[in-house]
Amino acid sequence: MKKAKALVIDDSAYNRMLISKMLESDTGIEVVGSASDGVDGIAKTLRLQPDVITLDLEMPNMDGFTFLRWLMKERPTPVLILSSRSDSRSVFRAMELGAVDFLAKPEARISKSLEGVRDELVSKVQAILNLEMSKVASTMNLLMEKKVVPAARKEDDAVLERGPIEVVAIASSTGGPPAIQAILTSLPAEFGASIVIAQHMPPGFTRSFAERLNKLSPLMVSEAAAGDRLEPGTVLITPGGSHLVVKRDREGLMVELIPRSPSDKYVPSADKMMISVAEACGQAALGVVLTGMGRDGVDGAVAIKKRRGFCLAESEESAVIFGMPQEAIRAGAVDKVLPLDKMAGEIAERCKPGRGRA
Repeated sequence: MKKAKALVIDDSAYNRMLISKMLESDTGIEVVGSASDGVDGIAKTLRLQPDVITLDLEMPNMDGFTFLRWLMKERPTPVLILSSRSDSRSVFRAMELGAVDFLAKPEARISKSLEGVRDELVSKVQAILNLEMSKVASTMNLLMEKKVVPAARKEDDAVLERGPIEVVAIASSTGGPPAIQAILTSLPAEFGASIVIAQHMPPGFTRSFAERLNKLSPLMVSEAAAGDRLEPGTVLITPGGSHLVVKRDREGLMVELIPRSPSDKYVPSADKMMISVAEACGQAALGVVLTGMGRDGVDGAVAIKKRRGFCLAESEESAVIFGMPQEAIRAGAVDKVLPLDKMAGEIAERCKPGRGRA
């Protein structure tokens, strides 16, 4: 069987050696070369024609961002970013430029090597190997479209009128951050529901992700904290390393955070979040399953359907990885399948105050 060709770009010789060693622990991957900066990366990309690239962002001569811009224009190739938690803001800028996924490097004070991330590194590379780069390009174009962004809501603004949907629960994984950004930046400031999001992401990145979205979207976006209230026009991102569940008390809807356990396969878990939304909101719940590998979100979508809520899934036409939406569709839990560029409009219409629940 033909091996997948990988190119490793990192300014640290030690990291290049170690990443290469970890990738080649998988018999289906061959590291055909390594590069110390973006200039070297361009030369090696043209000569070696890799199937996948791992990329450091902060490098001399030519950084990862400049390399990404060149790559997506001249030879679109799946890219996995390797980034430190201290540089978390840069990751999401890189994903806007076409990187498909990222992996957090262990903190130096915790580990002196990258060995601890070998399994995750190999898994992520395998996941993005065969994706269609045209879908990545479509998402990038969607993000670059000029939008008339309404004035952002402020915390002291009057409470918005609640629509027929109380909570929109969004599940996503690989390719999810740009897809979520495309949706949240296209929703109206007077959005009549709350949004909770479970995006598979490690600790240390979700706060930067929320802060970035809060600047770009007319909605109020934040990383969730225990006890946060769900109000129309607010968006809560589940913190990396935790699970979010929605509860109803005398005052309305609020969130609780649950620590991960060693047996958890997906963290944050979309299933846990969506099941709790189904239980708290019944037919006033809207589930949305976006791009990602695996089947997280399927049980959650089924739970929403059983309680007469409504579920949307991203179509194969736009999903960078169709795994999660496809599994939800196969389970019979999806009411409507839409490409990403139609998703925000559908969500906004279903959450519009005055609309019926049909």
